[in-house]
Amino acid sequence: MHSVWDADDSGVMRLPSGRLLRGRGLHQPIPSGATPDFAVYLLGKRPSPSKWEARWVLWPDLRLPKDRDDARDALREAWLRSERERVEIVCDGGHGRTGTALACIAVLDGVPADKAVKFVREQYNSRAVETPWQRRYVAHFTAD
Repeated sequence: MHSVWDADDSGVMRLPSGRLLRGRGLHQPIPSGATPDFAVYLLGKRPSPSKWEARWVLWPDLRLPKDRDDARDALREAWLRSERERVEIVCDGGHGRTGTALACIAVLDGVPADKAVKFVREQYNSRAVETPWQRRYVAHFTAD
């Protein structure tokens, strides 16, 4: 049986449903303590192998995902698994792509799309979702 994150751990965000996800920048040290059960890497190139189950979404820095259907599927998988597993969302810096993905996952969790960026900036990191097109991507992201 897997467990979820401690809500006080670095980078952990609580969704309205109570699910917890951790956002992180790849260039930051891995926080001490529990490791993820599953991670989604939002990167412009394939990540190095990890010690936990992971999924890679081709998503260049400061851009949007190359395959939006694949990104939606990966974010839905992350949201579903976060109910019982430690799920981590990762990009290089932990702000733009990670924040955008966390905002989309918040939409899946019931946060209105037009409020999701504000939610993630308040709950995760004030610098989350860096570009106008990332904000538009979230605003048009739907739960269905």
